[in-house]
Amino acid sequence: MRLHSSPERIVFVHGAGVPGAAAWTNLHGLALKYDCLFVRRHGFAPGVEPQPTDFAADMRIVLENLGSGGHVVAHAEGAVAAMMAAVERPDLVSTLTLFEPACLSLTVDLPVTKAYLERRGPLFAARDRLDDEQYGREFSRLLGLEAAPAQTESDRTAARRLRLQAPPWEAPLHIVPGLPTLVVTGGWEPLYEEVAEYLVSTGAVHRHAGGNHRPQDTVEGRALLAAFLRTGAGQVTRPGFPCAK
Repeated sequence: MRLHSSPERIVFVHGAGVPGAAAWTNLHGLALKYDCLFVRRHGFAPGVEPQPTDFAADMRIVLENLGSGGHVVAHAEGAVAAMMAAVERPDLVSTLTLFEPACLSLTVDLPVTKAYLERRGPLFAARDRLDDEQYGREFSRLLGLEAAPAQTESDRTAARRLRLQAPPWEAPLHIVPGLPTLVVTGGWEPLYEEVAEYLVSTGAVHRHAGGNHRPQDTVEGRALLAAFLRTGAGQVTRPGFPCAK
C-alpha cells in the first residue's frame, strides 16, 4: 500500500490585534496544500482575561505547534515570537516569513526607530497610570487615528489587551544566521522599512506588496509567500513586484 507523505506545517503568528485564524483570513487557502496552524499568542485565548505580554510564553507556543518542524509566518508583534523560536530551535524552522515585523529591539539605535521610541515611549511608561480607554485614545492619537469608543464587551477586552502589550523594543531578539527569511512590507511606514533593511543586512530577502500594515492581505503578498514557501531560497521575484533596493 502506498503511503502518502504528510503536508508541510505552517505556524501562523498574529500581531497585537485580531488573534488566531481570524488574523489570516486571506491566507486560509494555503490549508489546501499545507498543514496550517493559526495559533493564539499568550493572553489571547477566547474567554480568558487579557494578560501582559510574555515573550517567552509566545515563543513556547510557536515551538509547541511546530511539532517536528515547519515554516513560520508572522505579522507585526508576532514576528518577535517567530524569531525567538527560530533562535531557540533553528532545527525546527524551515523558513521564516515576516510581514511588517515589529522587531524594534534590533533597530533601537537606528534613526527612525529612535524617533519612534521618543514619541511612543512615554505612553508605554505611563500605561499603568491610565485606564484602558485613556490609553487607547492616546495610542490612536499617536498613530494619527481617531479612537472609537468601546461599545461591546469584545471592544473592552481588546482595549484592555492593547494596554497590556509590552513595548516590542524590549524583546530579547537575536538573528538566526543562515535561515531562509522573507520580509514583506507595505511600503507605507518608514519604521517597518528600517526593520526590513536591517534584516536584509543579516541575509533576509525584502519585498514590497502594498496593503499598508497588512501586506499579507494583498494579491502580491499572498503570491510572495506562496513562492517563498515553494523555494525557501528567496526566489520570490515576479514581474511587477517592486523589490527592495
